[in-house]
Amino acid sequence: MAGTIIERGAGMHIPDGFLDGGVAAVCWVPTVAIVGLALKKANGTLDERRVPLLGVTAAFVFAVQMLNFPVAGGTSGHLLGAALAATLLGPWLACLVMAVVISSQALFFADGGVTALGANVLNMGLIGALGAGLGMLALRRILPRSRPAFLAIIASGSWLAVMLGAVATSVELAISGTVPFGTVLPAMLGVHALIGVGEAIITVAAVSAVLASRPDLIWARETIYELPDHPALQPAGA
Repeated sequence: MAGTIIERGAGMHIPDGFLDGGVAAVCWVPTVAIVGLALKKANGTLDERRVPLLGVTAAFVFAVQMLNFPVAGGTSGHLLGAALAATLLGPWLACLVMAVVISSQALFFADGGVTALGANVLNMGLIGALGAGLGMLALRRILPRSRPAFLAIIASGSWLAVMLGAVATSVELAISGTVPFGTVLPAMLGVHALIGVGEAIITVAAVSAVLASRPDLIWARETIYELPDHPALQPAGA
């Protein structure tokens, strides 16, 4: 059953019928609360410079989530994008982007169940965006302020976002009685540890591309280092 969940859910999308009705309903509580808070936060952080980046990030995450890469055991994974969105936009705007992307996939492409939409938005979007954002802020206290350290923080945050989502999904499925916790957790963590590596590689590559052309657009660059013009983070030749 755990393997079926991983394969049918393309890694973490929970299909219809896999969650107990009560669990699915409870998942809407933090989802609605976090999205509501993110909307409130966005009023103070969204400016003309970030509006285009918001749309581009949402479109990019939507597109790359449709592309799967092979993982061990015949399963596949795809970029979640929560850490990438958090790096570029900050955790609150990233929450909004992920909520829109995951909801659109469920409603228009049947990617993830409609009845499990609250859980899927929570697991793949909100937990990842907030976890990556807070994780990056925590790591800045122990790593030096350099370009390699900056990218290492992003890679770690990307991997962490995937693993946190996998844990949350495992808990929900276990509480629903779909599969025992002792079975689903090792299965989910084992596969998603590899998916997280892919997530980290793609996220670092995407951020590096933006860093080379428009480093001023990266939220994490200013927030983590608090030095927008730090020479170690300037693109080569700047």
